[in-house]
Amino acid sequence: MNSRPVATRRRTPLPGRPTRPVRRASAGLSVVRAGAALAMLVSAAAIYGVGASSAFAYTKLQLAGLTFTDQKAVETALAGARGANLFGLSTAPLEQALEKMATVSSARVQVQLPGTLAVTIDERKPVLVWKVGQDRYLVDAGGTLFAKLPADLPAAARALPVIDDRRAGARIVDVGGHLDAVDLDAATRLASLVPADLASSAVSLGVTVSDENGFVLDANPAGWSAVFGFYTPSLRTTELIPEQVRLLRSLLMGREETVDRVILASATDGTFTQKASPSPSPTTKRKPRKAS
Repeated sequence: MNSRPVATRRRTPLPGRPTRPVRRASAGLSVVRAGAALAMLVSAAAIYGVGASSAFAYTKLQLAGLTFTDQKAVETALAGARGANLFGLSTAPLEQALEKMATVSSARVQVQLPGTLAVTIDERKPVLVWKVGQDRYLVDAGGTLFAKLPADLPAAARALPVIDDRRAGARIVDVGGHLDAVDLDAATRLASLVPADLASSAVSLGVTVSDENGFVLDANPAGWSAVFGFYTPSLRTTELIPEQVRLLRSLLMGREETVDRVILASATDGTFTQKASPSPSPTTKRKPRKAS
């Protein structure tokens, strides 16, 4: 059986559609682009000029917040930045250097024009003065001895309570050292007392600590003294002090002028000695008058 030939179909090509040629933007520099490029160059030159100009160098120091911090010590800590350009100066290392000083709690360093570093110091807050011999140190709430006071006390330190440490081991204290936590607690509790807390007629109260008696409260001017004793973290804690204060008040009431020394052994056990009675003054004999 003969197969039928398959008829082939001729496709007549369709005439192409007319297209418009696409015009691409010229690669040449337009006025806008040229202006932008020029502005960038000018800015870069200006930045370079500012960075290289000595007119913006650090030459002046502005300080705030100094009471117990030595100004010369601050200047020394920042001496390495002197003459540096302020636009390229990192202030973080300068702040860290200042915060290593014993009196400084935190520091902020800011750049101000022209040529100025503005430094603000937040100092440690003193709660009392720790006296060892002729030396006096400021102590903060954490027990850090952060500054040694000059002979002429700053006004900010004159109203602070003073603890007179007469113990042999007290000679080793120095700036940057820390007080024992129990000593600090006892000292702050006793130093906070005023004569009115004891119904006392004393003008002021002083606190001493010694190897013989521990903590002692003295009435000024020369009056009675009260031995509070030694304290430990567990056996005889500073929680005893409020009860000792109440006991002392009761022992002084009505007899303060005659009391010499009080021993406060516990919250309920206290004894006192009386002042010696003044010896009677010898009577002066008068010479007999001659009869006229």
